[in-house]
Amino acid sequence: MLKKTRRSFLAGLISLLTLPQAARGGVLSSPVKRNHLRPPGAVSEDIFAAKCVRCGRCAEICPYRSIKILDIRHGIFAGTPLIEVEKIPCYLCMKCVEVCPTGTLLPVRMEEVRMGVAVINKRHCVTWRGESLCRTCYNVCPLKEKAIKLDQLRPVVIEEACTGCGLCTHGCPLTPKAINIEPIYAFRKR
Repeated sequence: MLKKTRRSFLAGLISLLTLPQAARGGVLSSPVKRNHLRPPGAVSEDIFAAKCVRCGRCAEICPYRSIKILDIRHGIFAGTPLIEVEKIPCYLCMKCVEVCPTGTLLPVRMEEVRMGVAVINKRHCVTWRGESLCRTCYNVCPLKEKAIKLDQLRPVVIEEACTGCGLCTHGCPLTPKAINIEPIYAFRKR
């Protein structure tokens, strides 16, 4: 009886996962979205789920616990790594890239990492509104004066140099955040 229940459960789960997306009542979308990014050096999102073998080595090696592994609720993306920068940003140690056995995370220098780009909401930022002189996003940036500068004491992101590490978002004292990381989908492919 127990075997039949387990077998029928697995058969139902397999049929659910193999149903067309429209029949499941929604579109299965990538978990990569504002402030939710793939680790440094990630291949393009359109091949990420197929290339990643879900070994979890990237999450195990991360000394900051920045990388989390997605659970079954994420469908075909279950078992793949993701960084939620509002909770724990990426400190760009690059250890995850070193242990990836499949090349899903490609070797890249810190200055060349492009997980996303910081975007300042000038209507929400207290410095841009003239209410305070908060410099938190500037102070925590590992590439200050390259990826973020101060223009008349107001933060300005230099998109071409921003790695998308999320340290600025994580450090922003406001809720909701006045600076967020928008993912960059044009990662290199291999």
